[in-house]
Amino acid sequence: MELPFAESYKIKMVETIKRSTREEREKWIKEAKYNLFNLRSEQVFIDLLTDSGTGAMSDKQWGAIMLGDESYAGASSYYNLKNQIKELLGFEYFLPTHQGRAAENVLFSALVKEGDIIPGNSHFDTTKGHIEFRKAKAVDCTIDEAFDTEIDHPFKGNVDIEKLENTLKKYPVEKIPFIILTVTCNSSGGQPVSIENMKAVRKVADKYGIPVIYDSARFAENAYFIKIREKGYENKSIKEIVHKMFSYADGMTMSSKKDAIVNIGGFIALRSEELFKKATVFNIMFEGYITYGGMAGRDMNALAQGLDEGTEFDYLETRIKQVEYLGKRLTDFGIPVQKPYGGHAIFVDAKKFLPNLPKEQFIAQTLGVELYLEAGIRGVEIGTLLADRDPETHEERYPALELLRLAIPRRVYTNNHMDVIAVALKNVFDRRDKITKGFQILSEAPIMRHFTVELKRV
Repeated sequence: MELPFAESYKIKMVETIKRSTREEREKWIKEAKYNLFNLRSEQVFIDLLTDSGTGAMSDKQWGAIMLGDESYAGASSYYNLKNQIKELLGFEYFLPTHQGRAAENVLFSALVKEGDIIPGNSHFDTTKGHIEFRKAKAVDCTIDEAFDTEIDHPFKGNVDIEKLENTLKKYPVEKIPFIILTVTCNSSGGQPVSIENMKAVRKVADKYGIPVIYDSARFAENAYFIKIREKGYENKSIKEIVHKMFSYADGMTMSSKKDAIVNIGGFIALRSEELFKKATVFNIMFEGYITYGGMAGRDMNALAQGLDEGTEFDYLETRIKQVEYLGKRLTDFGIPVQKPYGGHAIFVDAKKFLPNLPKEQFIAQTLGVELYLEAGIRGVEIGTLLADRDPETHEERYPALELLRLAIPRRVYTNNHMDVIAVALKNVFDRRDKITKGFQILSEAPIMRHFTVELKRV
């Protein structure tokens, strides 16, 4: 008999979580103005708001923290991280930042000007926010298959090369500072990009003399999918695939709170010494000196260790199989989700879940509130609220996909928790015909409003 699958770790420490009543949750979500970000953590039973910084670090990572060098300049922790980045990712130059959006802020300050065009594959919220804050424009060139949740395409994060080339032909080259490739592509459902597509993007970029930057928050999960889905890579190690992936990039930003399994941290890595020197000016202004950049030495040590652990197949298989387990449970219940299942989250197709709800009433947010009320489970909307208003017309932007993301923290929950999530969502699904009204906005920020928006029931 074949042995069943088991996690590649054992539990060493636990944290108590508490259940709440429906009555309590009604009160709490109303006080939070129906914004799931505004809930206190103790008001949540299973927290799937994000997989960013919410993972459980290993014993070796905690050990590395105790060896952190807190020297202001030239700390050994900085060189540990620098060496790990060079060996694993192949970049000569790097700048530490306190998290991913800080890396974007520093690099985009050096590269992006008003009127610029930045093509890519479904830019995520902070990426698009930093672009539009600088009065530039993000152009989505993702393949069309990504926007049909029922199509089972192995690489829904891929760039449509024809869309990309048409964008590069349409605008002057000097207006396109770089192409951005998000691996995995969060906004399309945690979907990977193939090596073949990376090569094709690189070829087009070279034709027009435009650099390629990777948004690399979940690069290791992307490498896992390449190993199990792309012909020719099944016998390669994750680390070998990672090195191959980044060989097609000129630089990268990283939110280390995802695939490096740390609670804080990020970085920029580059091949160009000239661009590195430009970026150091902004790093010193916004983050800190170039050898710590907003990170403590102990956190750089944990990050270096996490990059090594996070690119091991056994760890990734355990992590992604748990996401798959939840996806299969939901599919068995008939609940519409993005297929194939993503690397870090299950994305519920809110339009198909609540087909009678008008798009103006924030469908995915309504579903997120209903799931919280059902069982104290917190997800996050990847839909109209996150899409923000058009910066020029101030009209609502209605994205092709209206999703409720259930992001699973790394090494935190068991499959028993996944069962609770699945049954809770099934309970909401069974009463979906009674959910006929959503929300309207009371107040919103001018950019990246979904973090602080206040809502009321229609």
